[in-house]
Amino acid sequence: MDTVLARHGCPPCATDDYRRFIGHGGRDLVTRALPADRQGLADAVLREFRGLYQDHLCDRTRPYPGVPELLDRLTERGVRLAVLSNKAEAGTREVVARLFAAWPFAAVLGEADDRPKKPDPTAALLIAERLGLPPARCVLVGDSASDVETARRAGMVGVGALWGYRGRADLEAAQPHALIAAPADLLGVLDGLD
Repeated sequence: MDTVLARHGCPPCATDDYRRFIGHGGRDLVTRALPADRQGLADAVLREFRGLYQDHLCDRTRPYPGVPELLDRLTERGVRLAVLSNKAEAGTREVVARLFAAWPFAAVLGEADDRPKKPDPTAALLIAERLGLPPARCVLVGDSASDVETARRAGMVGVGALWGYRGRADLEAAQPHALIAAPADLLGVLDGLD
């Protein structure tokens, strides 16, 4: 985003600001990153950002420590896996294909024109349908209040991941079913649901 902002003569944003800006899709990111007097650039900046981001999706993107091992355990248990993101769907699918190809994801959804973004429950409910599960049997793990709210609205179990880009206070305020400090902690949460 800073690269695109600079192309348009706008100042960069601090990393801590981006932690607050992301999570609600590309358009929200752009409007939050642009100065108030430069909002007229939003469409052009969004187009450029999406193109640049797509070209560099996995340059520094890696699974969080412990996530591959968790996915192994979940797969061994027969847990059906899915991804729901507010990132553009093509990018979401590519990241999953490049970084998580070893695991059988039954559904991978990102931001798309034909459905609203999280915290609207539409995409989460579509995933439950594709998994063949009632929403109450689905656990949505995320690192933001938006993820927890999506789970609540969909009638799913919301679990806050403390290793993500938002802090404990943000997740606690959202009141998830559980907070987990490490990926492996999800196994205990799942055991407690049976």
